Amino acid sequence: MNFCLPGTRNLFRFVAFVVLSLTALAQIKFDAATISGLPTRNIGSAAMSGRIAALDAVTENGRLTLFVGSASGGVWKSVNGGTTFKPVFDRQAVQSIGAVTIDPSNPKIVWVGSGESWVRNSVSVGDGVYKSTDGGENWTNVGLKDSEHIARILVDPKDSNNVLACATGHLWDDNAERGVFKTSDAGKTWKKVLG
Repeated sequence: MNFCLPGTRNLFRFVAFVVLSLTALAQIKFDAATISGLPTRNIGSAAMSGRIAALDAVTENGRLTLFVGSASGGVWKSVNGGTTFKPVFDRQAVQSIGAVTIDPSNPKIVWVGSGESWVRNSVSVGDGVYKSTDGGENWTNVGLKDSEHIARILVDPKDSNNVLACATGHLWDDNAERGVFKTSDAGKTWKKVLG
């Protein structure tokens, strides 16, 4: 004679399975030694990295070259249309980028404004404008070191010596390097033209 209600036999089996599984798990030792042999690996962006702040591209000899500036990860270059990238700004004192501009008349000249341009509670600061004359292999800081945030750089397509930089300046206090600045000598000197 069967004294179980219909369907309760499967319920008893399920409960027995759960109890036995929990008993087995309680006997497994889990501590630092359990995972000590695992290497670290990137599983995605965290709280700060991953934001793309600036991008510029140029086609040379049928090849698309991109420069990408990250809010807290430097400048990256791709010579194959974005299939692969390599970091080209790692030797600089700052890694926060707000602007990237390729000279429209000479693609070997690349301008970078450091300091991300987004106003937020965890904003990263920079130390001015950088320039590369060899396609991003080497960089020189060419001024506006106290601006902290460069939001945009424009290069005159008819005269590469003329460059405008939009410096948002210190976020939480006044400073002299806030406004639009112009260089007429390819970055040797800067003059405030707006602000």
